[in-house]
Amino acid sequence: MKKPVVAILGATGAVGQEFIRLIEERDFPFSQLKLLASSKSAGKKVMVKGVEYVIEEAKPESFDGVDIGLFAGGSISKTLGPEAAKRGCVVIDNSSTFRMDPEVPLIVPEVNPEDIAWHKGIIANPNCSTIIMLMALKPIQDLSPIKKIVVSTYQAVSGAGKEGIDELTDEVQAYLKGEEMVPHILPSKNLPKHYPIAFNIIPHIDVFLDNGFTKEEMKMVNETHKIFHNDAIEVSPTTARVPVFRSHSESILVETEDELTVEAIQKAIAAFPGAQVQDDPAEMEYPMPLYTSDKNDVYVGRIRKDLYNPKAVNLWVTGDQIRKGAALNALQIAEYMLEHDMIK
Repeated sequence: MKKPVVAILGATGAVGQEFIRLIEERDFPFSQLKLLASSKSAGKKVMVKGVEYVIEEAKPESFDGVDIGLFAGGSISKTLGPEAAKRGCVVIDNSSTFRMDPEVPLIVPEVNPEDIAWHKGIIANPNCSTIIMLMALKPIQDLSPIKKIVVSTYQAVSGAGKEGIDELTDEVQAYLKGEEMVPHILPSKNLPKHYPIAFNIIPHIDVFLDNGFTKEEMKMVNETHKIFHNDAIEVSPTTARVPVFRSHSESILVETEDELTVEAIQKAIAAFPGAQVQDDPAEMEYPMPLYTSDKNDVYVGRIRKDLYNPKAVNLWVTGDQIRKGAALNALQIAEYMLEHDMIK
């Protein structure tokens, strides 16, 4: 097909900037590129592939003639997503707005690309923690159906966007100067109380729900069920924010219907596109966020049988939240659709 007209909504934020980097790195084809943001950012200039683009204020009419809309996330998706789709644009959205809408496919391209086919103009990107977890678990699911998942996340401040990154930087600088750390963002800027993230761990991401779990934790439950098409999988999550700039880490216990060997799991993950096994404890080789930042793949290590349940294994998983957890996953959806001639 002809090269598509592409729009990036939220082009000045952390995910939007990552979209631009990845478009350049992967030589993503486009005939025309529109960079959209709020009125506050309109008029700023950004270089893409050696060409200077001017940021435009995002409006419904901005999507006239646009084939693919890469939405970096945020509340604006609720308004502009349907408007863009109405104009014939395929929206690939990073926000949580449409994820659990039964009319909207929730996609990790390596996991459930077949679901793309039933989209009605909007496709949702899962939560970053869900993406990273399922990239490690899909190869196991293919060996034997998963019955139970117990997951604890160690999420980088990049999950809170550029503001989270800036907050950690400012707090570290204040601490080293002997000054008071004054938090403004975490655990969430819409909450009445904030805590420093520097030299700290905050076991609270998004708001608490009536069941005692946070909204972030329930995203992992509900999105896993939707992507795997199986509401019977037991998912027990705990999510925490840690003082790391990029790359989320996850400790996962997974129970399958059949007993699997560590060797079979290692082989399956190593053969899975977008996943890498880094698992040699004797040589102290295992995934770490410092070394997986700016990488496209999800890394899996510390693969070991559970001490008590022969059908359970433990994993340590790390992946770049801004890349595979957000911008890369969305761009891969667009690449898949172009490759399979799904953009009309």
